[in-house]
Amino acid sequence: MSHPAKGKLYLVPAPLDFGCAALAPLQDVMPLGTLHIAAKLSMWICENAKSTRAYLKRVNEFEPLATPVQAQQIQELPREVHKKGDHAGQFDARPLLAAALQGIDIGLVSEAGMPAIADPGSSVVRAAHDLGLQVVALTGPMSLMLALAASGLNGQNFAFVGYLPQDAGGRAQRIRELEALALKTGQTQIFIETPYRNTALLQALVQTLNGNTRLALSCGLTLDNCVSRSAPASHWKRDKPVLPLDLPTVFCLGR
Repeated sequence: MSHPAKGKLYLVPAPLDFGCAALAPLQDVMPLGTLHIAAKLSMWICENAKSTRAYLKRVNEFEPLATPVQAQQIQELPREVHKKGDHAGQFDARPLLAAALQGIDIGLVSEAGMPAIADPGSSVVRAAHDLGLQVVALTGPMSLMLALAASGLNGQNFAFVGYLPQDAGGRAQRIRELEALALKTGQTQIFIETPYRNTALLQALVQTLNGNTRLALSCGLTLDNCVSRSAPASHWKRDKPVLPLDLPTVFCLGR
């Protein structure tokens, strides 16, 4: 008795404008090939079903979906995966991929950018490999790499360190640790924050960093009002540039 060919797991990037008042034209930020594959899929694993449906509606405006949005099968990753991360191997995502064993292709999507990078999803990718599924990462925007490219900092040696502590003392200590590592090794340090804390984080960076340490910010990547600025910390303190910090922002520091 023959078994059906296994489905594939597609890693489907999403635009970087999640939560922004103005949305980027989809055809300007997403490759046609990625939209074509997304339009064919009818089963998804995601962070949030509501935002996934909203994304699929945008795809449908550009390329008609093979399955109406209302009929799409969408599975959300558990909340604890969002909060604690799923890269430590403690969450078994194999049940979410059961349909792929019957030959159905599945899409993995996050709210913005590439799933499983600075977002949940690595457990799903790992489970797909364990089940012998083909994993296909599609092309699309990824804020960390865009910000690094625009920073003028070391793109040969870099690390993404996630979020910094929220309390002032812990945040300042972490900034000093990252600065020391960057200055010693030349490794660019990349981190993010929620938009409503961006101003406080920038102030802490300017107050804590040595004057010669280079700080780079990219706000609203891929949007019309995107701004990228890179300068020594002393220049940030002197010039006090006005940036759209209410938009998603990526921070980089180095030498």
